[in-house]
Amino acid sequence: MNILYTNFHAGPDAGGHTIYVSRLAAGLSGQCRVTVAAPASSALYALAGQIPGVARHAQDYPSRIYKLAAALRTMRALLKAGRFDVVHVNGSADHRLVIMATRFMKNKPRIVFTKHNNIPISRVSATLRARFGTDHVIAVCKHVERSVQNSPYAACAISTVFNGVDTTFFSPTNDTEAAAARRNLLGEHIEGRIVLGSNAGTASYKGWLDIVRAVALLPPEIADRFHIALAGEAFSKSQQAELDASGVKDRVTYAGSLKDVRAFIAAIDVGFVLSTRVETISFACREMMAMAKPVIVTDYAGLPENIDRGRDGWVIPPARPETLAELLRDIARGTYDLREMGRAARLKSLESFGLQRFLEGTAHVYRTVTGLPMAAQPLQP
Repeated sequence: MNILYTNFHAGPDAGGHTIYVSRLAAGLSGQCRVTVAAPASSALYALAGQIPGVARHAQDYPSRIYKLAAALRTMRALLKAGRFDVVHVNGSADHRLVIMATRFMKNKPRIVFTKHNNIPISRVSATLRARFGTDHVIAVCKHVERSVQNSPYAACAISTVFNGVDTTFFSPTNDTEAAAARRNLLGEHIEGRIVLGSNAGTASYKGWLDIVRAVALLPPEIADRFHIALAGEAFSKSQQAELDASGVKDRVTYAGSLKDVRAFIAAIDVGFVLSTRVETISFACREMMAMAKPVIVTDYAGLPENIDRGRDGWVIPPARPETLAELLRDIARGTYDLREMGRAARLKSLESFGLQRFLEGTAHVYRTVTGLPMAAQPLQP
């Protein structure tokens, strides 16, 4: 089977789309011919060049009309030369361009679309895409599946394939390794503190300032029990201004944008993903759980689908730092056995979050839409 993956993101930071496509490309490259078409400036394009057996193609997905003709020519040429069985699109811009490029083609590839986010579906554009260029829709969680079922995409076949993480790559560290990672990231001064951390990014919708606001609400003697660690893009001016004025700036460490987050995760005690919009299921949440960290998530979109409440994490209302502060009080009092909750999080990841299930579920969609078998080689997590 011959597969083309497309993605419109042009930035150098590896977000969820980059992780999603690169894991599929690497995992299925032993069974299929795989090509990735992404902007030359993107993290995905760079990463695709490092995956054995995967071809890459520099492709832009412009929103400006005057740039569209050139992008359409390069996409049409790629499709004609590649003779793909499946084009797996991952956003509105690449979906739109692929539909335009495949119009009037003979032996058109099947188009599979993954809905990654919780952005409302436009009925007008979705009606056109469902009718003219979508053979199958993949939802990344049950919440997204319900959203898709209530949209024009309901006319298409729909499957839910949960995002998977490599539970061998993301695995718990021993106490010595964790202590070293903690010293390297945070120094000696936070000895004995509970480190609250997130590698989910620092975009405004991630809600990370709510953890700052919650700690600021605590009495000084309880607030002093905590330290906050963040990995992701540089803070915006407004975020930095609020952090500066919070009174807890000295309890926050910014680790930057990391290519490998494992040492960062090893250094923390409790993870958090406090999104208030856009988010669906969160690779970062599953990576932290795979490394035996209990995670605090908001009751937003598919985030609660990761958590057994009180067993491997906590679910709180979005944008409610007062509620989060109460939870932190309980954590500081020792109400929860964080190590045991971490072990439960690791067990959950092994049972439910594995990369093999993710690859097999996606491969099943490809076989369904094409009627073609795949090579006999095993999938490569």
